[in-house]
Amino acid sequence: MAVRAAVLPAIGSALEITEIDLPEPGPGRVRIRLAAAGVCHSDLSLSDGTMRVPVPAVLGHEGAGTVLAVGEGVSGLAAGDEVVLNWAPSCGNCHACSLGEVWLCANALNGAADVYARTVDGTDLHPGLNVAAFAEETVVPAACVLPAPPGIPLTDAALLGCAVLTGYGAVHRSARVRQGETVAVFGAGGVGLAALQAARIAGASRIVAVDVSPAKEELARTAGATDYVVASDTTARDIRALTGKQGVDVAVECVGRAATIRTAWESTRRGGRTTVVGIGGKDQQVTFNALELFHWGRTLSGCVYGDSVPARDLPVLADHVRAGRLDLGALVTERIALDGIPAAFENMLAGKGGRALVVF
Repeated sequence: MAVRAAVLPAIGSALEITEIDLPEPGPGRVRIRLAAAGVCHSDLSLSDGTMRVPVPAVLGHEGAGTVLAVGEGVSGLAAGDEVVLNWAPSCGNCHACSLGEVWLCANALNGAADVYARTVDGTDLHPGLNVAAFAEETVVPAACVLPAPPGIPLTDAALLGCAVLTGYGAVHRSARVRQGETVAVFGAGGVGLAALQAARIAGASRIVAVDVSPAKEELARTAGATDYVVASDTTARDIRALTGKQGVDVAVECVGRAATIRTAWESTRRGGRTTVVGIGGKDQQVTFNALELFHWGRTLSGCVYGDSVPARDLPVLADHVRAGRLDLGALVTERIALDGIPAAFENMLAGKGGRALVVF
């Protein structure tokens, strides 16, 4: 069956809106009509080769929709069910999964190499990060499907599958922010805005948002920032000045640049913690000298998917949304129809990634 999709024909190419031939779901697979898909900065990383995936591919890994059909052997799902896509399903068998660290599953992205559809001329298509959400419909493994939380519109629930799980998890699961601690969040895109809200929910006493754009201050403060710093050469000093010259307890870096990671680390107090969420390229080299590592006693750690267990954490996020503690609408500044996906990518290239929600 032909559906429209945004196809990445090659690394570095623009997305092309075209019809693709999407088969009916085979054994263990589910066909979904997309209600919405978030435009995440990771899609830019896939398109420019920072993260490698087979191409041509249909990108989009943050989405929600309605089940149209299920393949043989699929249980617990039926046509009409509202669902959220999970781009990183855990296998349950690898070493990381055996330790309970399912966000580090060695096999989570194996599905990106599958051929899940074809162009109308017969060219094989791969599903980006497993779920190929930049399309009217998609077919995914059942493991990539989670029940949508009741009471939350699908157009908002789409963001739960990546931006919110990642931002919330970075604060609550990775950095483990405690009530009364001080937090700095670098980058006020979708993940950063989710992290700001998560820090507020955690009871942080001071929440500093950092971004290169002065225009994002109002949005950041709405999300929970008590202070806003426009990024500059003095950012670390500015943050220490806001915290009695000590630095924050926790810094969450949502940009993925060497300079930002280094600044985030320098912005924390002695013994502070820096969690790196942003995905940077191999050319982004961060350096430290041995003496400062000893002297400052700081911790620097990576964070994959917010160290989240989606099936466990999605209901927690939904409770926060329904209680009014987490505002999904605050993460979305524009809504773009399918035909406007190339424009959404242009916005992403301009540094606005993770803030657009593509609605079909």
